[in-house]
Amino acid sequence: MEQSQPQERRAADRVFQQSLDQLEDILQESSTEEEIPQLDTSSVSEVELDQELIDIDLAALEDAVADIEQYLEERTKTK
Repeated sequence: MEQSQPQERRAADRVFQQSLDQLEDILQESSTEEEIPQLDTSSVSEVELDQELIDIDLAALEDAVADIEQYLEERTKTK
């Protein structure tokens, strides 16, 4: 049973990688098809914009960046 677990993990990893590749393709297609809309900031003051940025959980953002970096490192090691 223990020998099948690494095989299952590799299979799950392959499926996950394929899903990520598909997502990347979709995002690239949609970014080339659509222009990014410009925000109308005329009614929003700089103070309001700064306050919105402060509300972001910095620790959660750092964790997310670390997870993404780790994923990219692992992905480049396997290729």
